[in-house]
Amino acid sequence: MTDFRSDTVTQPSEAMKAAMLAAPLGDDVFQDDPTVNELQRYAAELLGFEAALFAPSGTQTNLIALMAHCQRGDEAIVGQQWHTYRWEGGGMAVLGSIQPQPLEHQPDGTLALEHIRAAVKPDDPHFARTKLIVMENTTGGKVLPLDYMNSVATLAKELGLKCHIDGARLMNAAVALATADDSDPIQKARQLCAGFDSVSLCLSKGLGAPIGSLLLGSHAFIQQARRLRKMLGGGMRQAGVLAAAGLYALQHNIQRLAEDHQNAQQLAEGLQRIAIEHPRLKGKLELVSVHTNILFTDIAADVADDVLEHLAEQGIRLTSSNCSKADQDYKRVRWVTHLDIQPEHIQQAIDSLRVF
Repeated sequence: MTDFRSDTVTQPSEAMKAAMLAAPLGDDVFQDDPTVNELQRYAAELLGFEAALFAPSGTQTNLIALMAHCQRGDEAIVGQQWHTYRWEGGGMAVLGSIQPQPLEHQPDGTLALEHIRAAVKPDDPHFARTKLIVMENTTGGKVLPLDYMNSVATLAKELGLKCHIDGARLMNAAVALATADDSDPIQKARQLCAGFDSVSLCLSKGLGAPIGSLLLGSHAFIQQARRLRKMLGGGMRQAGVLAAAGLYALQHNIQRLAEDHQNAQQLAEGLQRIAIEHPRLKGKLELVSVHTNILFTDIAADVADDVLEHLAEQGIRLTSSNCSKADQDYKRVRWVTHLDIQPEHIQQAIDSLRVF
């Protein structure tokens, strides 16, 4: 099987598994697991924060951040397609009693600064109290630019609001920006986070760990976050066996994200040729977008199921959803490249589609 469903499907490498087996362990709820402590220290130093907290998932680190920044009846400004709003089970409302204020995205994936400003509620008992601006970088694979992120952080401070980054794929954003100007990805990551009060960083997507995310912020913020993690059932005991994988990921798997981006571009080029040349797919297959390690294609509904069934028979695993545009129905297919996808897998996918 060649699995393009997500970069969450990666398998730990032999070196990562060796690090997990060798990890010294303790009880992290008592804060005495040395490997967890080292992961948290290393990550905080890496991204320029005072402290960090290891948790089972990005959904939990995002929810912890929202609940630490907001109280019951407060409001968080989010994007319509942000994970924190659309894809995390409504946790901010259900568990945090936080009102989301979703905004429409611009074509480049950003939220317009003037829309953010306009969404902030006046100090009036009729309204929820706006307390937080949430960003997501990358979003749908798109990189929110450094100057834009700096502008959001500046605006938040001007408005007296806190600001949080869902940085599940923050390192993909940093690597893409660093590749563009031949700079250091870690420095770019620090710059993307500058001025933000908290960041959630996923370890189990492109970085290749089997589980886990980090929440980063000030010492006081992480102290509150630790209480919330306990409340949400996220305390783990001998968690160093998992933290070791995250530490290995941060130390070895950041720079290599550029390979995933290159593979996504190679895949996009092959799919574009098929969209133009294939006798059965010409006019029915469209490359919608490709950014970092994520690309989307639209396939006309009358052939989409047959195409996806054919690819599945060839061992190509994908995710899809229904969409409509210009009075026609399509299936939007997401392709995600990751460390278990090599150039030969890209060619396999292209060849498989070519013989449809």
